[in-house]
Amino acid sequence: MKLDNKIALVTGGAKGNGLGIVKVFLKYGAKVGVLDYDKEVLNIAEYLNNENVMGFFVDIRDKEAVNQAIKDFVLKYGKIDILVNNAGVCSLAKFADMDDELRDFHFDVNIKGTWNVTKSSLPYMTKNTGSIVNLSSVTGPMVADSGEVAYATTKAAVLGFTKALAAELVQDGIRVNAILPGYIRTPMVDGMAKETNPENPESVVKGIAAGIPMGRLGTIEELGELAAFLASDESSYITAQGIVIDGGSTLPETMSMGV
Repeated sequence: MKLDNKIALVTGGAKGNGLGIVKVFLKYGAKVGVLDYDKEVLNIAEYLNNENVMGFFVDIRDKEAVNQAIKDFVLKYGKIDILVNNAGVCSLAKFADMDDELRDFHFDVNIKGTWNVTKSSLPYMTKNTGSIVNLSSVTGPMVADSGEVAYATTKAAVLGFTKALAAELVQDGIRVNAILPGYIRTPMVDGMAKETNPENPESVVKGIAAGIPMGRLGTIEELGELAAFLASDESSYITAQGIVIDGGSTLPETMSMGV
């Protein structure tokens, strides 16, 4: 129960990586608030059959709505020990074809949304034991494919945000780290696969898995375990780091693993 009595706030926790994080946090004894733009978040306590989680239907681009949701959460639990900025979007488009609206959608959610939630949460975060975990990606800081310019840019920005914020908050004893996932099997990955091959998206997923040294995509629970480690006292001497969880996908020196 390494998160026993800890109060955690997780964005984008209604599905995908965020849901994996919420499940693992609850397993380790935390009480969790979930901010999400998916209305299913309002049913998350019932869905998980756990009274220690509460959902808020919030668009993290809306600063005032974020402020209100966090105030309501703190009114119930009194503090925030852990903040996980997981919410993010990804839509593939070639740079030459990308309009400003799609570009700004990525920037507003992935960067400004993370900024908004962090800014609103900090006044309520516990000193000396607080932990912020941001979801960056291997895409941007380490690798990128065609069509990912907007997404890669924002995820590289999240890593920069993590390091700079860690430098400021270290004096308050609040640690700030980032997780850089490779391919985790989430609705976002399934959506990208469908965009790539609408007729047979599963073939895209299998092709991705074939290029990963471990031969598979990661699970949301595996990512949740890493988030729990970074949120807990087990990582008390770690800050300003980007931790990769990718099954070795960034390892091969060549495009073909057989070479």
